[in-house]
Amino acid sequence: MPAVSAQTILGSTVACSFILLGNAITQSYMGIPALILDLPPPSDPEHPKAVRRLARQWTVYFRVGNIFFRPISTLGIAGYGYVSWLVSRASGSQSGGLLGAADWKVFALAAGCHLVTVIHSALNMQPLNRKIMELAAYHKQGDQKEEVKAEEFAKRWARLNLLRLAMPLIAGSAAMWEALRHL
Repeated sequence: MPAVSAQTILGSTVACSFILLGNAITQSYMGIPALILDLPPPSDPEHPKAVRRLARQWTVYFRVGNIFFRPISTLGIAGYGYVSWLVSRASGSQSGGLLGAADWKVFALAAGCHLVTVIHSALNMQPLNRKIMELAAYHKQGDQKEEVKAEEFAKRWARLNLLRLAMPLIAGSAAMWEALRHL
């Protein structure tokens, strides 16, 4: 018997999914709109200064999110993967405990949802994060082509972040439902 029960690991991992869900909702529907709220149009002489401020704020936003939420995403993969493995080993045995009758594939799906989130973050979100943070330097280089796209970048980021909203919602809901079915 493991030192920490499958139920404890599963409960903690479901909590991680819903923490990630809440974060994604906050970022897309509160954080981004607040950051671009008073961004003047590119024709306004204050636009470059406002874009640099947005880029500096984004850097803080990114660093805090990266330090806090990357490990939580990784815990989602590991936690659901481990529970899936434990349940698959207990399938058909009388010693399966509370989750013994559960379908291991549901927990594997939940782990896969977190894996999709991590891959999407690396491939699609990270390049956009970099573009937004680099806006702080454009004024010094005299290149303002990207500066004009600041609001577009932020709105695109919020749209791409919807996948990071959907995946933990699916993972946490499916895993919780499967666990509750076997109480």
